[in-house]
Amino acid sequence: MKIASKSQRSYNCGDPSDSTIINYLVPLTPIKVNIFFNKLGIRNQENTRDVILGRINDTKMSDLPGSSMTHKDDKPFACNVCNMSFTESSHLIKHCRIHTVVEPYPCDICDKSFADNSQLMKHRRNHLVEKPHSCEFCDMSFAQINHLNKHRRSHMGDKPFPCDMCDKAFADNSHLTRHRRTHTGEKPYPCGVCDKSFADSDGLTKHWRWHTGERPYPCNMCDKSYADNSSLTKHRRSHTGEKPYSCDVCDKSYSQSSHLTKHRRTHITDKPFPCDVCFKSFTDNDFLTKHRRTHTGEKPYPCDECEMSFAQSSNLTKHRRTHTGERPYPCDICDQSFAVSASLTKHRRTHTGERPYPCEVCDKSFADSGSLTKHRRTHTGEKPYLCDVCDKSFAINGNLTKHRRIHTGEKPYLCDVCEKSFADSSGLTKHKRTHTGEKPYMCDVCEKSFSDSGTLKKHRRIKHTQLEQPNISKDAMILAVA
Repeated sequence: MKIASKSQRSYNCGDPSDSTIINYLVPLTPIKVNIFFNKLGIRNQENTRDVILGRINDTKMSDLPGSSMTHKDDKPFACNVCNMSFTESSHLIKHCRIHTVVEPYPCDICDKSFADNSQLMKHRRNHLVEKPHSCEFCDMSFAQINHLNKHRRSHMGDKPFPCDMCDKAFADNSHLTRHRRTHTGEKPYPCGVCDKSFADSDGLTKHWRWHTGERPYPCNMCDKSYADNSSLTKHRRSHTGEKPYSCDVCDKSYSQSSHLTKHRRTHITDKPFPCDVCFKSFTDNDFLTKHRRTHTGEKPYPCDECEMSFAQSSNLTKHRRTHTGERPYPCDICDQSFAVSASLTKHRRTHTGERPYPCEVCDKSFADSGSLTKHRRTHTGEKPYLCDVCDKSFAINGNLTKHRRIHTGEKPYLCDVCEKSFADSSGLTKHKRTHTGEKPYMCDVCEKSFSDSGTLKKHRRIKHTQLEQPNISKDAMILAVA
């Protein structure tokens, strides 16, 4: 390959037909080369594959240009996907595998593969159970000294890597690097199949498994498997009942750290970020920024599939799944899956019966904070959702959305049997029962069934009101009639 100037020298990770790849790819088996081309969507490239297989197996890393470079300030080998630069071509080769998902180093004990030999060597220690580095504070041991050093910081509270954009600090430099991308929006790890990109390589690896269907983490207690190790760890707790995340204020414990984080906010009274439009205050400036959009109507995150826009990027991500059908959050108790993690959390409570959100006015409790917030308004009479066409207000945002359709005439819920449309999903659900004949609401007095709850309530009021009066039993009513 011809050596160019620093500004010109780059390796095209995304074009395997480029002749430069022949000089840069490490030795691969024919299967690995086929996987490489297929993952990038390259078809009918047998000639190119033959050339690569014929030449790269004889290529040594030391023969590649720039392999003897030692000056750290000179980084002539640049990646054209994420603009990172390297002092040696071998480092660039390893780096480019994170974009192409090439993993030419397989483990001979399990079915995992790795992008470079050093990662494979680290992984093998998991099989050998060789952990020579022990923590002096607890009974944990580690295969690598740097892992022990990172772990020690959890005991000492040492966070030597501060963010220069906010007041957060981190125990590990890699965590700081990932965190910075939340400020910059950088996502240097693109998927080679769809148009998604990720802020870190782990995110790309997990996402890739949604395309391949791979679930390399099986549970040893049941027959379920998972795409990533963290999901398996969470699932195992459904068998063991383990709740390792304890609140340091009260005695509650949780199986997931995200649940503990949400719970901790119930103890926080200091909210130094007030909204200048309403009376709400927030514990974090990011929460305030998101809240302000409820007043301004700003929706800076548009969907590239339809005309909808969203106030938060997370809502756009959730919405996209309505187009793709993706449901990445499976229940570890039943076989249901969900598009949103919050829906999974709520669903789990149908199995456990947990209602962790009590009302401080009455004795009711709720499975999620949103239901508690709505319930509180029955005590306060608050109706914070104002219609901008008429003077009506609503306690729930969904009711305002439905109300607005009275003014616009919008009926976005279409029956797939006939041509009728409805302003809300509940109207469509009721209508569909006229086609199916379904009557899921049964009277517990006379066992009649009805297609909707409203008709059942009317029936009870007209037919069985006297039975519900105090001190008059059903048997007494029968005797009186007799």
